[in-house]
Amino acid sequence: MAFENILTEVNDGLGLITINRPSKLNALNKATIQELHEAFKAFDSDSTVKVIIVTGSGEKAFVAGADISEFANFSEEEGGKLAAKGQELLFDFVQNLSTPVIAAVNGFALGGGLELAMAAHFRVASDNARMGLPEVSLGVIPGYGGTQRLPQLVGKGRAMEMIMTAGMINAEEAKTYGLVNHVVSQTGLLEFCKDIAGKIMKNSPMAISKAIKAVNANYEDGVNGYEAEIKAFGESFGTEDFKEGTTAFLEKKKPQFTGK
Repeated sequence: MAFENILTEVNDGLGLITINRPSKLNALNKATIQELHEAFKAFDSDSTVKVIIVTGSGEKAFVAGADISEFANFSEEEGGKLAAKGQELLFDFVQNLSTPVIAAVNGFALGGGLELAMAAHFRVASDNARMGLPEVSLGVIPGYGGTQRLPQLVGKGRAMEMIMTAGMINAEEAKTYGLVNHVVSQTGLLEFCKDIAGKIMKNSPMAISKAIKAVNANYEDGVNGYEAEIKAFGESFGTEDFKEGTTAFLEKKKPQFTGK
């Protein structure tokens, strides 16, 4: 895949997406959001890709926010459409992807950058990472899911403080809050994420995709998460991966999952 604003590669079942706008600290503009959508969609459709890692180029930033120059003169209607389209194309899309997505947060993850990291299934941060939602300092609010996902991850009080102060927290604070799972050195970030990806790849892709769907169901209005779990659990029994996993366990051998 050839893109202008991102880099992609696949190695041994791992899809890597690198946001590559270093002169803009990897800020998200409409073109980059579209390219990210296409890359995530392609990787999710590729049966050889078992895990996706998303990160930013360079050592300064994962994504330092949205490209403000694109929407500084928008009307109310245009602003609403911008948020709706972005959530549909990227942020909700990533959250509901059937392939696991790990955000490798290197450096600044602000505004839309933090919102992208939060849309991933979990996050690992470099020790120089700084995270925040500074939108209210610009007279606007987070529009790519930040007001919803941040409270889910860190609790209402901490989310309110972060949003209202427009301040940043460091990597260790983010770990304490539950916003990131691990903090590692900048140089070891990708290898650490690849190690976790390797552990994920040993398991059933079909079961993982159903687990993602069941967990997400708990955060959907009008959806009973327990019922979604029961349904997905039952469906698992009809998969080849279930037969392979249980047979391998009983025969004391390693399963060879196909994702079917």
